[in-house]
Amino acid sequence: MMAFNNPLTISLQEAEAAIAAAKQKAEEIGQPMNIAIVDSGGNLVAQVRMDGAWIGSIDISINKAFTSRAFDITTADLGKNANPGDQFYGIHVSNHGRIMIFAGGIPLKRNGQVIGAIGVSGGSGEQDHAVAKAGAIAF
Repeated sequence: MMAFNNPLTISLQEAEAAIAAAKQKAEEIGQPMNIAIVDSGGNLVAQVRMDGAWIGSIDISINKAFTSRAFDITTADLGKNANPGDQFYGIHVSNHGRIMIFAGGIPLKRNGQVIGAIGVSGGSGEQDHAVAKAGAIAF
């Protein structure tokens, strides 16, 4: 089978490698997670729910990845500017409610350009961010 190599998008193989690294980090900290990877268009490439991870966090992980790609920013950083009185207050209700404003979403870059994102949900904000960061580093 011929591989599709586009430098502006994420292959399934790359997504699976990032998910594997994120899963390893989740196992290290003892917190089952939902982990999602989206492409440059914010479309789902791959998603996994670890054994024992909350089913309510499946959608959250996908939406964290979408949010991070939609705005090319970590969801933690977006959240810092989304409090009452801040410049992005109310952004969480945009895009049909898909915008997540808490930690766990990180853009994925190639050659300095955002080409997708990882989203993680299932633990505390610190845990979600740490697991997403492990996946992003592996990417």
